Amino acid sequence: MQIAEIDLPPQLRNWSTMTSNARENFFTKPVNLYYMLLVSTASLSVLGVVMVFSASSIYSLESKGATYAIALRQVVFLVISIPMAWALSRLSLARWKIIARSGVLISIALLVAVQVIGKSVNGNRNWISLGFVDVQPSEIAKFLMILWAGFILAKRERIGAVQTNVITLIAPAFALCIILILIGRDLGTASVLAFILAGLLWVSGVRLGVFAGLLTMGFAGIAALILAAPYRMQRFAVFLNPFAEDQYKNFGWQPAHSLLGLASGGLFGVGLGASRQKWGNLSQAHTDFIFSVIGEELGLFGTLSTLALLSVLLFSIFKIALRAKDPMVRYVSSGIGCWIAIQTILNIGSTLSVIPVVGVTLPLVSYGGSALIATYMGIGFVIGAARRDPAIFEELKKSEFTWLR
Repeated sequence: MQIAEIDLPPQLRNWSTMTSNARENFFTKPVNLYYMLLVSTASLSVLGVVMVFSASSIYSLESKGATYAIALRQVVFLVISIPMAWALSRLSLARWKIIARSGVLISIALLVAVQVIGKSVNGNRNWISLGFVDVQPSEIAKFLMILWAGFILAKRERIGAVQTNVITLIAPAFALCIILILIGRDLGTASVLAFILAGLLWVSGVRLGVFAGLLTMGFAGIAALILAAPYRMQRFAVFLNPFAEDQYKNFGWQPAHSLLGLASGGLFGVGLGASRQKWGNLSQAHTDFIFSVIGEELGLFGTLSTLALLSVLLFSIFKIALRAKDPMVRYVSSGIGCWIAIQTILNIGSTLSVIPVVGVTLPLVSYGGSALIATYMGIGFVIGAARRDPAIFEELKKSEFTWLR
Protein backbone atom coordinates (compact mmCIF):
# COMPACT_ATOMS: atom_id res chain seq x y z
CA MET A 1 0.00 0.00 0.00
CA GLN A 2 1.43 3.35 -0.98
CA ILE A 3 1.23 6.37 1.27
CA ALA A 4 0.12 9.51 -0.49
CA GLU A 5 2.60 12.35 -0.40
CA ILE A 6 1.49 15.60 1.18
CA ASP A 7 1.47 18.41 -1.35
CA LEU A 8 2.63 21.55 0.44
CA PRO A 9 1.69 25.00 -0.84
CA PRO A 10 4.50 26.55 -2.96
CA GLN A 11 5.24 29.26 -0.37
CA LEU A 12 5.55 26.74 2.47
CA ARG A 13 7.56 24.35 0.29
CA ASN A 14 10.03 27.12 -0.66
CA TRP A 15 10.34 28.29 2.97
CA SER A 16 10.99 24.72 4.15
CA THR A 17 13.63 24.17 1.47
CA MET A 18 15.38 27.48 2.22
CA THR A 19 15.39 26.78 5.98
CA SER A 20 16.72 23.26 5.48
CA ASN A 21 19.46 24.43 3.12
CA ALA A 22 20.52 27.25 5.47
CA ARG A 23 20.72 24.85 8.39
CA GLU A 24 22.66 22.27 6.40
CA ASN A 25 25.03 24.85 4.93
CA PHE A 26 25.92 26.28 8.32
CA PHE A 27 26.35 23.12 10.36
CA THR A 28 27.84 20.94 7.65
CA LYS A 29 30.31 23.48 6.30
CA PRO A 30 33.56 22.46 8.04
CA VAL A 31 35.07 25.94 8.34
CA ASN A 32 32.09 27.08 10.42
CA LEU A 33 33.19 24.70 13.17
CA TYR A 34 36.46 26.64 13.35
CA TYR A 35 34.66 29.97 13.58
CA MET A 36 32.22 28.60 16.18
CA LEU A 37 35.15 27.46 18.30
CA LEU A 38 36.87 30.86 18.11
CA VAL A 39 33.74 32.95 18.65
CA SER A 40 32.43 30.90 21.59
CA THR A 41 35.86 30.89 23.26
CA ALA A 42 36.29 34.65 22.81
CA SER A 43 32.74 35.41 23.96
CA LEU A 44 33.03 33.27 27.10
CA SER A 45 36.41 34.83 27.91
CA VAL A 46 35.04 38.37 27.61
CA LEU A 47 31.98 37.42 29.64
CA GLY A 48 34.33 35.90 32.22
CA VAL A 49 36.37 39.08 32.62
CA VAL A 50 33.23 41.23 32.96
CA MET A 51 31.58 38.90 35.48
CA VAL A 52 34.78 38.33 37.47
CA PHE A 53 35.07 42.10 37.86
CA SER A 54 31.45 42.37 38.96
CA ALA A 55 31.45 39.32 41.24
CA SER A 56 34.82 40.02 42.88
CA SER A 57 34.65 43.80 43.33
CA ILE A 58 33.56 43.77 46.99
CA TYR A 59 35.88 40.94 48.01
CA SER A 60 38.71 42.50 46.02
CA LEU A 61 38.26 45.85 47.79
CA GLU A 62 38.38 44.18 51.20
CA SER A 63 41.31 41.85 50.52
CA LYS A 64 43.38 43.72 47.90
CA GLY A 65 42.44 47.35 48.52
CA ALA A 66 41.03 47.94 45.02
CA THR A 67 37.80 46.82 43.37
CA TYR A 68 39.56 45.93 40.11
CA ALA A 69 42.57 44.00 41.51
CA ILE A 70 41.24 40.48 40.96
CA ALA A 71 39.69 41.32 37.58
CA LEU A 72 43.00 42.83 36.48
CA ARG A 73 44.77 39.58 37.30
CA GLN A 74 42.22 37.72 35.20
CA VAL A 75 42.95 40.07 32.30
CA VAL A 76 46.68 39.37 32.69
CA PHE A 77 46.04 35.62 32.64
CA LEU A 78 43.91 36.06 29.52
CA VAL A 79 46.64 38.12 27.82
CA ILE A 80 49.05 35.27 28.53
CA SER A 81 46.62 32.55 27.44
CA ILE A 82 45.59 33.89 24.03
CA PRO A 83 49.04 34.11 22.36
CA MET A 84 49.99 30.83 24.05
CA ALA A 85 46.96 29.10 22.51
CA TRP A 86 47.81 30.66 19.12
CA ALA A 87 51.37 29.32 19.34
CA LEU A 88 50.21 25.87 20.42
CA SER A 89 47.73 25.73 17.55
CA ARG A 90 50.69 26.06 15.16
CA LEU A 91 52.60 23.13 16.64
CA SER A 92 52.99 20.18 14.33
CA LEU A 93 51.47 16.88 15.28
CA ALA A 94 54.97 15.41 15.56
CA ARG A 95 55.84 17.93 18.27
CA TRP A 96 52.61 17.24 20.11
CA LYS A 97 53.52 13.56 20.16
CA ILE A 98 56.90 14.36 21.70
CA ILE A 99 55.18 16.33 24.47
CA ALA A 100 52.54 13.63 24.92
CA ARG A 101 55.09 10.89 25.58
CA SER A 102 56.19 12.57 28.80
CA GLY A 103 52.79 13.96 29.75
CA VAL A 104 52.14 11.41 32.47
CA LEU A 105 55.59 11.84 34.05
CA ILE A 106 55.24 15.63 34.13
CA SER A 107 51.75 15.33 35.64
CA ILE A 108 52.90 12.99 38.41
CA ALA A 109 55.92 15.19 39.14
CA LEU A 110 53.70 18.28 39.42
CA LEU A 111 51.23 16.54 41.74
CA VAL A 112 54.00 15.15 43.94
CA ALA A 113 55.51 18.63 44.15
CA VAL A 114 52.20 19.96 45.45
CA GLN A 115 52.32 17.52 48.37
CA VAL A 116 55.96 18.40 49.12
CA ILE A 117 56.07 22.19 48.75
CA GLY A 118 52.41 23.08 48.22
CA LYS A 119 50.08 25.18 50.36
CA SER A 120 46.53 24.64 51.59
CA VAL A 121 43.67 26.88 50.48
CA ASN A 122 40.22 26.33 52.01
CA GLY A 123 41.35 22.98 53.36
CA ASN A 124 42.66 21.64 50.03
CA ARG A 125 46.39 21.21 49.45
CA ASN A 126 46.47 21.81 45.72
CA TRP A 127 48.41 25.05 45.27
CA ILE A 128 52.07 26.02 44.92
CA SER A 129 53.05 29.58 45.79
CA LEU A 130 55.48 31.31 43.44
CA GLY A 131 55.51 34.44 45.58
CA PHE A 132 53.73 36.79 43.19
CA VAL A 133 51.07 34.24 42.24
CA ASP A 134 49.72 30.86 43.34
CA VAL A 135 49.45 28.11 40.72
CA GLN A 136 47.35 24.96 40.69
CA PRO A 137 49.36 22.18 38.98
CA SER A 138 46.39 19.80 38.87
CA GLU A 139 44.82 22.02 36.18
CA ILE A 140 47.84 21.56 33.90
CA ALA A 141 47.87 17.85 34.78
CA LYS A 142 44.34 17.48 33.37
CA PHE A 143 45.49 18.58 29.93
CA LEU A 144 48.75 16.64 30.02
CA MET A 145 46.97 13.42 31.05
CA ILE A 146 44.49 13.81 28.19
CA LEU A 147 47.39 14.39 25.80
CA TRP A 148 49.26 11.32 27.07
CA ALA A 149 46.18 9.09 27.02
CA GLY A 150 45.35 10.19 23.46
CA PHE A 151 48.88 9.29 22.38
CA ILE A 152 48.68 5.83 24.02
CA LEU A 153 45.23 5.05 22.61
CA ALA A 154 46.28 6.20 19.14
CA LYS A 155 49.39 4.04 19.26
CA ARG A 156 47.21 1.05 20.17
CA GLU A 157 44.95 1.78 17.20
CA ARG A 158 47.79 2.26 14.72
CA ILE A 159 49.47 -1.07 15.47
CA GLY A 160 46.12 -2.82 15.23
CA ALA A 161 46.12 -4.00 18.85
CA VAL A 162 42.39 -3.40 19.20
CA GLN A 163 42.05 -6.38 21.53
CA THR A 164 44.45 -4.82 24.04
CA ASN A 165 42.79 -4.07 27.35
CA VAL A 166 42.30 -0.29 27.19
CA ILE A 167 41.71 -0.09 30.93
CA THR A 168 45.15 -1.44 31.77
CA LEU A 169 46.75 0.97 29.31
CA ILE A 170 45.63 4.29 30.80
CA ALA A 171 43.61 3.68 34.00
CA PRO A 172 46.56 2.95 36.37
CA ALA A 173 48.27 6.27 35.55
CA PHE A 174 44.99 8.17 35.99
CA ALA A 175 44.39 6.33 39.27
CA LEU A 176 47.81 7.39 40.57
CA CYS A 177 47.11 11.05 39.68
CA ILE A 178 43.68 10.86 41.32
CA ILE A 179 45.20 9.42 44.50
CA LEU A 180 47.80 12.19 44.62
CA ILE A 181 45.04 14.80 44.24
CA LEU A 182 42.93 13.10 46.94
CA ILE A 183 45.88 13.22 49.33
CA GLY A 184 45.46 16.98 49.07
CA ARG A 185 41.71 16.53 49.86
CA ASP A 186 40.56 17.96 46.52
CA LEU A 187 37.64 15.68 45.67
CA GLY A 188 36.31 18.07 43.02
CA THR A 189 39.42 17.97 40.84
CA ALA A 190 39.80 14.23 41.43
CA SER A 191 36.21 13.72 40.24
CA VAL A 192 36.89 15.75 37.08
CA LEU A 193 39.93 13.61 36.29
CA ALA A 194 37.93 10.42 36.93
CA PHE A 195 35.18 11.54 34.55
CA ILE A 196 37.78 12.45 31.92
CA LEU A 197 39.07 8.89 32.19
CA ALA A 198 35.51 7.59 31.80
CA GLY A 199 35.02 9.72 28.68
CA LEU A 200 38.26 8.50 27.11
CA LEU A 201 37.36 4.87 27.83
CA TRP A 202 33.95 5.41 26.24
CA VAL A 203 35.47 7.00 23.13
CA SER A 204 38.01 4.17 22.86
CA GLY A 205 35.20 1.64 22.52
CA VAL A 206 35.10 -0.15 25.87
CA ARG A 207 32.21 -2.61 25.98
CA LEU A 208 29.04 -1.21 27.53
CA GLY A 209 28.92 -3.84 30.28
CA VAL A 210 32.52 -3.17 31.31
CA PHE A 211 31.98 0.59 31.14
CA ALA A 212 28.86 0.35 33.32
CA GLY A 213 30.79 -1.72 35.86
CA LEU A 214 33.63 0.81 35.99
CA LEU A 215 31.17 3.68 36.34
CA THR A 216 29.46 1.89 39.23
CA MET A 217 32.82 1.35 40.92
CA GLY A 218 33.68 5.00 40.40
CA PHE A 219 30.47 6.26 41.99
CA ALA A 220 30.94 3.79 44.84
CA GLY A 221 34.43 5.20 45.39
CA ILE A 222 33.10 8.77 45.45
CA ALA A 223 30.40 7.71 47.93
CA ALA A 224 33.04 6.12 50.16
CA LEU A 225 35.12 9.30 50.10
CA ILE A 226 32.05 11.34 51.02
CA LEU A 227 31.25 9.04 53.94
CA ALA A 228 34.86 9.16 55.14
CA ALA A 229 34.87 12.95 55.61
CA PRO A 230 32.27 14.61 57.91
CA TYR A 231 32.35 17.93 56.05
CA ARG A 232 31.63 16.15 52.76
CA MET A 233 28.77 14.30 54.43
CA GLN A 234 27.33 17.61 55.56
CA ARG A 235 27.56 19.04 52.05
CA PHE A 236 25.86 15.95 50.64
CA ALA A 237 23.14 16.04 53.28
CA VAL A 238 22.10 19.65 52.63
CA PHE A 239 22.28 20.05 48.85
CA LEU A 240 18.63 19.08 48.28
CA ASN A 241 17.37 21.39 51.03
CA PRO A 242 19.94 24.06 51.86
CA PHE A 243 17.25 26.16 53.56
CA ALA A 244 16.71 23.62 56.35
CA GLU A 245 16.69 25.40 59.73
CA ASP A 246 19.50 23.34 61.21
CA GLN A 247 21.76 23.71 58.16
CA TYR A 248 20.99 27.09 56.58
CA LYS A 249 23.65 28.99 58.56
CA ASN A 250 26.19 26.20 58.23
CA PHE A 251 26.79 24.02 55.17
CA GLY A 252 23.56 25.20 53.53
CA TRP A 253 24.69 28.84 53.38
CA GLN A 254 26.51 28.75 50.02
CA PRO A 255 23.94 26.73 48.02
CA ALA A 256 21.07 28.62 49.64
CA HIS A 257 22.41 32.04 48.69
CA SER A 258 23.35 30.76 45.26
CA LEU A 259 19.70 29.84 44.71
CA LEU A 260 18.55 33.17 46.15
CA GLY A 261 20.76 34.98 43.67
CA LEU A 262 19.43 33.01 40.72
CA ALA A 263 15.81 33.39 41.87
CA SER A 264 16.08 37.16 42.27
CA GLY A 265 17.44 37.69 38.76
CA GLY A 266 14.15 37.26 36.92
CA LEU A 267 14.16 37.46 33.15
CA PHE A 268 16.81 40.14 32.58
CA GLY A 269 18.44 40.42 36.01
CA VAL A 270 18.86 43.19 38.55
CA GLY A 271 21.54 44.87 36.44
CA LEU A 272 25.25 44.38 35.85
CA GLY A 273 27.14 45.07 39.08
CA ALA A 274 23.97 45.17 41.20
CA SER A 275 24.22 41.73 42.79
CA ARG A 276 23.25 41.63 46.45
CA GLN A 277 24.66 38.19 47.19
CA LYS A 278 28.26 39.18 46.43
CA TRP A 279 28.18 41.55 49.44
CA GLY A 280 29.50 38.84 51.74
CA ASN A 281 26.56 36.43 51.52
CA LEU A 282 28.02 34.26 48.76
CA SER A 283 31.64 33.28 49.24
CA GLN A 284 33.67 32.29 46.17
CA ALA A 285 31.25 34.35 44.05
CA HIS A 286 33.91 34.99 41.39
CA THR A 287 35.07 31.36 41.19
CA ASP A 288 32.80 28.44 42.09
CA PHE A 289 29.54 30.44 42.09
CA ILE A 290 30.01 32.90 39.24
CA PHE A 291 27.06 31.34 37.39
CA SER A 292 24.81 32.45 40.25
CA VAL A 293 26.03 36.04 39.91
CA ILE A 294 25.35 35.85 36.15
CA GLY A 295 21.81 34.71 36.91
CA GLU A 296 21.26 37.44 39.46
CA GLU A 297 22.68 40.33 37.44
CA LEU A 298 21.80 39.26 33.89
CA GLY A 299 18.78 37.08 34.66
CA LEU A 300 17.52 34.09 32.73
CA PHE A 301 18.73 35.74 29.54
CA GLY A 302 22.28 35.76 30.88
CA THR A 303 22.29 32.18 32.11
CA LEU A 304 20.77 30.82 28.89
CA SER A 305 23.25 32.84 26.82
CA THR A 306 26.12 31.38 28.85
CA LEU A 307 24.76 27.86 28.37
CA ALA A 308 24.33 28.50 24.64
CA LEU A 309 27.95 29.65 24.29
CA LEU A 310 29.21 26.62 26.23
CA SER A 311 27.05 24.36 24.05
CA VAL A 312 28.47 25.89 20.87
CA LEU A 313 32.00 25.46 22.23
CA LEU A 314 31.42 21.77 23.05
CA PHE A 315 29.61 21.11 19.78
CA SER A 316 32.49 22.51 17.74
CA ILE A 317 35.11 20.58 19.74
CA PHE A 318 33.37 17.22 19.36
CA LYS A 319 32.60 17.80 15.68
CA ILE A 320 36.23 18.69 14.98
CA ALA A 321 37.24 15.53 16.86
CA LEU A 322 34.91 13.42 14.71
CA ARG A 323 36.41 14.87 11.52
CA ALA A 324 40.02 14.19 12.56
CA LYS A 325 41.88 11.62 10.49
CA ASP A 326 44.70 11.06 12.97
CA PRO A 327 43.58 8.89 15.92
CA MET A 328 45.60 10.87 18.47
CA VAL A 329 43.92 14.11 17.42
CA ARG A 330 40.55 12.40 17.65
CA TYR A 331 41.17 11.03 21.14
CA VAL A 332 42.77 14.17 22.57
CA SER A 333 40.09 16.50 21.17
CA SER A 334 37.36 14.23 22.54
CA GLY A 335 39.09 14.18 25.93
CA ILE A 336 39.25 17.98 25.97
CA GLY A 337 35.54 18.11 25.16
CA CYS A 338 34.79 15.68 28.01
CA TRP A 339 36.92 17.77 30.38
CA ILE A 340 35.09 21.02 29.62
CA ALA A 341 31.70 19.29 29.63
CA ILE A 342 32.05 17.56 33.00
CA GLN A 343 33.51 20.64 34.66
CA THR A 344 30.59 22.70 33.33
CA ILE A 345 28.09 20.15 34.65
CA LEU A 346 29.71 19.99 38.09
CA ASN A 347 29.99 23.77 38.44
CA ILE A 348 26.46 24.63 37.30
CA GLY A 349 25.03 21.61 39.14
CA SER A 350 26.55 22.91 42.38
CA THR A 351 25.19 26.39 41.69
CA LEU A 352 21.69 25.03 41.13
CA SER A 353 22.01 22.72 44.16
CA VAL A 354 21.20 19.61 42.15
CA ILE A 355 24.54 18.11 43.24
CA PRO A 356 26.65 18.83 46.34
CA VAL A 357 29.16 21.69 46.17
CA VAL A 358 32.34 20.24 44.65
CA GLY A 359 34.41 23.37 44.19
CA VAL A 360 35.33 23.44 40.50
CA THR A 361 35.41 26.46 38.20
CA LEU A 362 33.23 27.23 35.18
CA PRO A 363 35.54 26.91 32.14
CA LEU A 364 36.67 30.25 30.65
CA VAL A 365 34.28 32.20 32.90
CA SER A 366 35.36 31.74 36.52
CA TYR A 367 38.40 33.47 37.99
CA GLY A 368 41.56 31.38 38.05
CA GLY A 369 44.83 31.73 36.17
CA SER A 370 45.84 28.07 36.22
CA ALA A 371 42.40 26.94 35.05
CA LEU A 372 42.25 29.58 32.31
CA ILE A 373 45.72 28.80 30.98
CA ALA A 374 45.10 25.03 31.04
CA THR A 375 41.77 25.41 29.23
CA TYR A 376 43.39 27.59 26.57
CA MET A 377 46.09 24.96 26.12
CA GLY A 378 43.36 22.44 25.33
CA ILE A 379 41.57 24.84 22.99
CA GLY A 380 44.89 25.60 21.29
CA PHE A 381 45.24 21.89 20.51
CA VAL A 382 41.70 21.74 19.06
CA ILE A 383 42.33 24.86 16.94
CA GLY A 384 45.41 23.13 15.56
CA ALA A 385 43.33 20.03 14.85
CA ALA A 386 40.87 22.15 12.89
CA ARG A 387 43.66 23.83 10.92
CA ARG A 388 45.04 20.42 9.93
CA ASP A 389 41.65 19.50 8.46
CA PRO A 390 42.12 19.98 4.67
CA ALA A 391 38.56 21.20 4.08
CA ILE A 392 38.80 23.78 6.87
CA PHE A 393 42.28 24.97 5.91
CA GLU A 394 41.31 25.46 2.26
CA GLU A 395 38.53 27.81 3.35
CA LEU A 396 40.80 29.62 5.82
CA LYS A 397 43.30 30.38 3.06
CA LYS A 398 40.58 32.37 1.32
CA SER A 399 40.03 34.55 4.40
CA GLU A 400 41.20 38.16 4.37
CA PHE A 401 42.31 37.78 8.00
CA THR A 402 45.72 36.11 7.76
CA TRP A 403 45.91 35.45 11.52
CA LEU A 404 43.03 33.01 11.15
CA ARG A 405 45.02 30.71 8.86
